[in-house]
Amino acid sequence: MEIRSAKYLISNPKVEGCPAPDKPEYAFIGRSNVGKSSLINMITNQTKLAKTSASPGKTQLINHFLINDAWYLVDLPGYGYAKVSQSQRASWEKMITNYLQKRENLVTVFVLIDSRHKPQELDLAFLRKLGDWGIPFNMVFTKADKSTQREAAKNVRHFIETMKQEWEFIPRSFVTSTVKFLGRKEMLSFIDELNQQYAEEVKDNPTS
Repeated sequence: MEIRSAKYLISNPKVEGCPAPDKPEYAFIGRSNVGKSSLINMITNQTKLAKTSASPGKTQLINHFLINDAWYLVDLPGYGYAKVSQSQRASWEKMITNYLQKRENLVTVFVLIDSRHKPQELDLAFLRKLGDWGIPFNMVFTKADKSTQREAAKNVRHFIETMKQEWEFIPRSFVTSTVKFLGRKEMLSFIDELNQQYAEEVKDNPTS
């Protein structure tokens, strides 16, 4: 897939304020400071589409971007550590939960996981939530350039092996580096596949 256009649409705190659910949608989420904004910028080949920050908790709303006038990319607040109050964190959690459970055109959630670390319970717990809610997801292991290729591969393998202790089916995963543009082609190809499936389902069920 070639990215011809990528533009910011809207930010809001409620799923009811999201754009009309008339296009396939892909949400990106991960623990704070996992490199989400940098990944979104890499995928869309834009340098400033998503705002990056050295401080965790930069993203605080549901942010919609329109890609190729054909599908939505959504930047969600990170989960876990952020220098915010407990009430603010609870508000984010409620917002994210409502979005994930109610957004009818959501095709899959890309859950970002830092490839520099061994499996973290925070990430595993979030994947369990998605499983309990019946929400499709895929894993994106970020920052593969920040450690050796061997170390990153070892941590990815360890994470997937840990998942196999609880999951019968392991979703597709991607290893990425925003510095080397690693994983971009594979992720866009996967999204293209899902877009085609979405179009077929809409054609077969025009009233749904």
